Amino acid sequence: MADDSKPVSAQAAQPAAPAAMQGGLLAITAIALALGTFMQVLDTTIANVSVPTIAGNLGVSADQGTWVITSFAVANGASVPLTGWLMQRYGVVKTFVASVLGFTIASFLCGVSWNLPSLILFRILQGAVSGPMIPGSQALLIMIFPAAQRGTALAIWSMTTLVAPICGPILGGYISDNISWPWIFLINVPVGILCAVICWRNMRSRETPTRQLPIDRWGFILLLTWVGALQVMLDTGKDADWFNSPAIVVELIIAVVGFIAWLIWELNEQFPIVDLALMKNRNFVLATIASCLGYAVFFATNLLQPLWLQTRMGYIATWAGLVAAPSGVVAVFLTPIAARVMSRIDARWTATLSLLAFGGSFYLRSLFTSDVGFQALVIPMLVQGIAMATFFVSMVTMALNGLPAQMVPQATGMYNFLRITAGSFAASLVTTSWDRLEAVQQTRLSETMGSQAPSFVQSVSKLQGAGLSPLQSVGAVTNQVINQAYLLATVDIFRICAWMVVIVIPLVWVTKKAVSGGGAAHAAD
Repeated sequence: MADDSKPVSAQAAQPAAPAAMQGGLLAITAIALALGTFMQVLDTTIANVSVPTIAGNLGVSADQGTWVITSFAVANGASVPLTGWLMQRYGVVKTFVASVLGFTIASFLCGVSWNLPSLILFRILQGAVSGPMIPGSQALLIMIFPAAQRGTALAIWSMTTLVAPICGPILGGYISDNISWPWIFLINVPVGILCAVICWRNMRSRETPTRQLPIDRWGFILLLTWVGALQVMLDTGKDADWFNSPAIVVELIIAVVGFIAWLIWELNEQFPIVDLALMKNRNFVLATIASCLGYAVFFATNLLQPLWLQTRMGYIATWAGLVAAPSGVVAVFLTPIAARVMSRIDARWTATLSLLAFGGSFYLRSLFTSDVGFQALVIPMLVQGIAMATFFVSMVTMALNGLPAQMVPQATGMYNFLRITAGSFAASLVTTSWDRLEAVQQTRLSETMGSQAPSFVQSVSKLQGAGLSPLQSVGAVTNQVINQAYLLATVDIFRICAWMVVIVIPLVWVTKKAVSGGGAAHAAD
């Protein structure tokens, strides 16, 4: 609720809103804002190809290394609902600059972390403070550009959110291979300082009106409790033997009880952190579910593929990043075309196209063999780029379609919170499923290639003939079996993912017709 005793400054600020920037000042400020967006989006992908390197350096398994990804994602998702309140309470400029500085400090701490727990703690901090960076940069770009050039502003914002995922895997791979993994975080420090200084100097006089607003503290605490407990359970469950571990059982109980308590609290709170009244809007619910499922599969496979390539296929981080890059390149070229098309046709058609493209990409990956080459790895990523060009805008257009204007900020926050959280949960589940499927496949292969089987004996004999000892020969054959089991587990997951995104398509067509109107792409927000 606004504080009527303090609106003098706000009322004065509104008529005195500064004119749009011009010339060099506009260019420098726009670049600084774009750097802020670029830096945050980059950090959602830069660590993907570095997980095996980080895990090896810190003396943990690659599966435990994925916590570096999931901890950032879940903290970032949980902080999104607070963004609207922060911007209204303190102003967009202050909130954005403070978020950039917090992100910069957290990046430095990630770079100097001394073990996995400290790195995870600082990644949680990094994700938590970065919530306002993307919506803040978008709002400020629109504010500083003349009305006639706002399309340019949105284009700059959209392109940075698409270019960053291309650069992330390549940059992360190069740094891990040629410098040292801490620098994937430390490179943010000079960029963050430059961005914060320029934005504050050029825009502090352009602060948006502020007002006193109540904050749902208990709702936020309960939200963090159940989301955090569930994420910890998913991340640690495999190593702890799931429900045979008392700790996992306790985490599940905390997650369930916390969720129920949060639900009851939010339904009765006058100013909830998440407005559950949105769940009465059938279109919003269905479109959000479809978006969460599609994004969860996309996020999980983007983590799984470089992990498999580096741990089982002998790829270094740089080349694993180069495999992933083409999807972003295609998305960059197609997004401007897609935006024009989507301003005229039903978003359900473009959403269907994106889901079919995702399905095709995952199906092509399910055909991988043990001797798959670089070209065969890249082709599915090109198909995925088609999906990326239309998926995000289509889904957010359907989700917000028909909502009253006053509900859009809350709806956007809730939509992004659910989408990002779904991605982090999926990342944890896919790594667990990968190891479980590998164990099943290895058992089957071992039964087929028993120690007395002709194929096993023949393979061992060939290796002995090449100069290996009997023990080395058996070890080499066993390693081949394990690699083959992981390959079969990987293609099984890709096949399941292909079916999952195709199954989502009917859900899209249950929503109402929606046209984007040429809105901004939300490719990575």
